Amino acid sequence: SSFKRQFPETGEDVKIMGYREGEKIHLVLAIAFVDKFIKNEDDYFEKKSQVFLTIEKFLQKKFEEKISFEINTLDKKGRGVAGCYLTVTGTSADSGDSGEVGRGNRVNGIIPLNRVAGSEASAGKNCVSHVGKIYNLLSFKIADEIYKATGKKNTVWLVSKIGRPVNQPALISVLVEGLDKKIEEKVEKIIKKNFDQIEDFIDKLIAGKFRMV
Repeated sequence: SSFKRQFPETGEDVKIMGYREGEKIHLVLAIAFVDKFIKNEDDYFEKKSQVFLTIEKFLQKKFEEKISFEINTLDKKGRGVAGCYLTVTGTSADSGDSGEVGRGNRVNGIIPLNRVAGSEASAGKNCVSHVGKIYNLLSFKIADEIYKATGKKNTVWLVSKIGRPVNQPALISVLVEGLDKKIEEKVEKIIKKNFDQIEDFIDKLIAGKFRMV
C-alpha cells in the first residue's frame, strides 16, 4: 500500500481498539515498528509523529465526526529502547504472552450466534495483567450479580486501554433490560464493588477459583 511504502518502519501487526462515548470517538492504535528502520530513540519518536500526522489527515478527510486517537500508549521518552514499541518481526510475537488457543473458547462454554460476544480468548493468558482473561471473567461475574440483584437480562462491556491499570478501564458500558433509577443505583454499586475488590478477584483467579470452560 502507499502507506507502507511511505512508512516501511511500520510492521504488519496493527491493532486498533475503538470506543464511542456520547458523540466522541476515541481510538487506541498499537503499531509495531521494525527496528532495522529505526536509528535511535529520537528517530523513533520522529517517525511515529509523522505516522500520527498522516493518520490524522486521513481521518479528517474520511470522516465528518471528530475522532481522537493515540499510538503506542506505553511509549515513554528518555527510556531508550525500553520506551519504544520496537520489534524485529514487525509483530507483537516478539514479546507476546498471548497463548495459542482458539478464540471460540468462551469463558461460559457457549459460542453464541445471536448474542453479544467478545473476540478475546481467556485461556493461555496470564492472570495478573492480561485483560483478555481478567475482563472476560469479570464482565460475566458482574452481569451475573446484576441479574441476581435485579432479575433483569443485561450485557456488560469492559474496555481496556494499554498503559492503564486493570482497575481503571477506559470504558464500562452496561445494557440492562427495563432500566430505571433504582436498578441503575444497584448496577453502579455492583460495578464499584467489583473494581474496588479486583485484587481479591485476581488472587482467586490465580488460585483457580474461577472455572474457564
